[in-house]
Amino acid sequence: MNERPVDAVADEADEAAPRRGLIAALEVIAAEAPAEGLTLHEFTQALGERAFGLMLFALAIPVCIPLLYGIPQIVSLPMIAIAVQMAMGRPEPWMPQRFGERRLRKSGLEQMAAGARKYFGWIETLARPRLLLLSGPTAERVVGAVFVIFIASILIPFPATNTLPGIGIAMASIGLITRDGLLVLAGIAIGIAWITLLLVGIAVFGPAFIDLFKDFIKGLLGVG
Repeated sequence: MNERPVDAVADEADEAAPRRGLIAALEVIAAEAPAEGLTLHEFTQALGERAFGLMLFALAIPVCIPLLYGIPQIVSLPMIAIAVQMAMGRPEPWMPQRFGERRLRKSGLEQMAAGARKYFGWIETLARPRLLLLSGPTAERVVGAVFVIFIASILIPFPATNTLPGIGIAMASIGLITRDGLLVLAGIAIGIAWITLLLVGIAVFGPAFIDLFKDFIKGLLGVG
């Protein structure tokens, strides 16, 4: 296989993003990644643009995929570090070295790109600038603080419980990237609904709620 340097992948991703959108850029990165995959530092370098929304969207994709294990655990800690910086109002993200050295396999990158296209391709098509106040700098700090709560729920080591907060983060991130305040609101609403469901479910059913929710998700997906 002809493996290419990360800078070359970044150049192609930068060219793809303006023409066909963020998801196309992720597809380029996955297709051109070397066989051993990319570290998180290399992945963010390949993304090119250093916007918080861009990084959080890309890292949230594996979290959205139902019953996908391993990758969500790899990306969740860097996600929460990025969200905290976003809430603090930093101009651009910084990733600790111990997070940046974590490696995403090529197969994981391909799943990420495929999941982005499958679940969010239609949303990216509909996104447009509106309710701009909800995607500006002040709103971005508030959204970052809310994301910290969403990602904290992802860190809870329960199976089949990452999808809804991941979808909320990805959708709100698309809103930040495209300056679509309506998508920002929709993503936050999904995440808050999940947090509420989690707290109420555990309060009513106790730890058994997690097994009930896992069985419900598997039933929806037709997985035994």
